Amino acid sequence: MKRTATLLLATSLTLAGWNIAVAKDGVSDVEITPIKAGDGVYMLTGQGGNLGVSVGDDGVFLIDDQFAPLTGKILAAIATLSDKPVRFVLNTHWHPDHSGGNENLGKAGATLLAHDNVRKRLSVDSFIEMFQMNAPALSKAGLPVITFNDAITFHMNDNEIRAWHVEHAHTDGDSMVYFRQANVIHMGDTYFAGMYPFIDTGSGGSADGCLRAINQVLDIANDKTVIIPGHGPISNRQELLAYRDMLAAVTGKIRKLLGENATLEEVHAAWPTADYDENYGGGTITSGKFVDMLYEDLRRK
Repeated sequence: MKRTATLLLATSLTLAGWNIAVAKDGVSDVEITPIKAGDGVYMLTGQGGNLGVSVGDDGVFLIDDQFAPLTGKILAAIATLSDKPVRFVLNTHWHPDHSGGNENLGKAGATLLAHDNVRKRLSVDSFIEMFQMNAPALSKAGLPVITFNDAITFHMNDNEIRAWHVEHAHTDGDSMVYFRQANVIHMGDTYFAGMYPFIDTGSGGSADGCLRAINQVLDIANDKTVIIPGHGPISNRQELLAYRDMLAAVTGKIRKLLGENATLEEVHAAWPTADYDENYGGGTITSGKFVDMLYEDLRRK
């Protein structure tokens, strides 16, 4: 049975006095850059998924935390926005570029939270086939201590912050986060702005679930809503609508070809992404990988 939890705020984590080393290899040149999204709400870029930050008198609410060696830089960037403590960290899903800083933040006293399935996946060793990447289980300190199966609401920094689960989208544990008063929505990796998405079917993701998640946000958003994608530049409803139409169109073409018993080679030959490669083909997921991913997803249905 689904349930919704409403949480009044209680815990704290100070930024001062931290001494978290940043690795010299791979992240020394990474800059964590704050971009204002709305009143008291920012997107932080760096290496990995885009972060969301709410600042105000009640403290700092952080969405995702990239990789462990970046924790010090992330905290330094947050300190330019607020001298209040980081109190909550919400993981939009389990992937290491969104949860890698969990152990650092958890050991320092931050309250970690996520959907039920995120804790389950972070508790065990995992493998991401698309990138041939091992993801070791996190220690107890890095696991969410509050989980939810449907939705959870925070009342913080003059915002109603509502996080809700979208089923079988990018993974099986994705959460969207809506800052109602600021009119900002963080979509995690259900949205890759300006690029073809990675849909982790090995973690319960699906193209149809991503489309449902996007449609939920389109129903909420208006022309003034600022949308923070999991990857890519800060965005808006119009760009999200175009992205939804792209995903629906390519999915529809491949589904039709599958209905005609087309092989993967025949699907590639039909070039279902032809109309979209110019606008979306410049990311990590090439058009060829995108077609492979959708073909494997849709042919199982």
